[in-house]
Amino acid sequence: MTVWDRPEPPTRPAPLDRERIVAAAIALADEGGLEAVSLRKVAARLDVGPMRLYGYISTKEELFDLMVDEVHAEILPGEQPGDWREVLRILADRTRQATLRHEWLADLLGGRPTLGPNALAVTEATLSALDGLADVDTVIRAVETVSAYFIGAIRREIANLRAERATGLSERDWQRAFGPHVTRMLATGRFPALAKFVHDGTEVDAETSFATGLDWVLDAVAAKLARPPA
Repeated sequence: MTVWDRPEPPTRPAPLDRERIVAAAIALADEGGLEAVSLRKVAARLDVGPMRLYGYISTKEELFDLMVDEVHAEILPGEQPGDWREVLRILADRTRQATLRHEWLADLLGGRPTLGPNALAVTEATLSALDGLADVDTVIRAVETVSAYFIGAIRREIANLRAERATGLSERDWQRAFGPHVTRMLATGRFPALAKFVHDGTEVDAETSFATGLDWVLDAVAAKLARPPA
């Protein structure tokens, strides 16, 4: 029986429910990451004994599942656009924005699907946007491809933000600090492709990079969907 199927115990002696527990856990994670979340710390935030929580949640993993599902409510758009590309673009962008608000989500994205009601609604919105455009297997591969792109891009962006905080160096400061080393290595002539990238490439911000890469992936998916079945 999943945590969503298991009924909550009576609210005594003090009012308590999974909604309050999850809200407290998310607040802790927003402040200090997943390592700041434990049933003991959540109980302290709610001013109840730790054992009270076990009537609602059996493990920390269940708590994480509930937290992820709660954030999926922020990802699900209010209205479903008619165009499948716009649906996937909006879902990808809303996932990125939700993760920037809740950085810990980057550590829990991917892997086995989340089975809470909000996450299932996001999955339903994604699949229904592509329903009828190709056979089921092609649609599944398309969704997997788009999801793999934006999850990877989001994780990279969060990793860069964390590195900036951990080192105290912005990306530009980091480039200046390690620039002499890179210059010496490129001067050896062993890395001509990398040298061209460093000298001729145009830097863009994370949002532009994300949007451009997403458009390219959606273009590839569109080309696949346009092919007649073999």
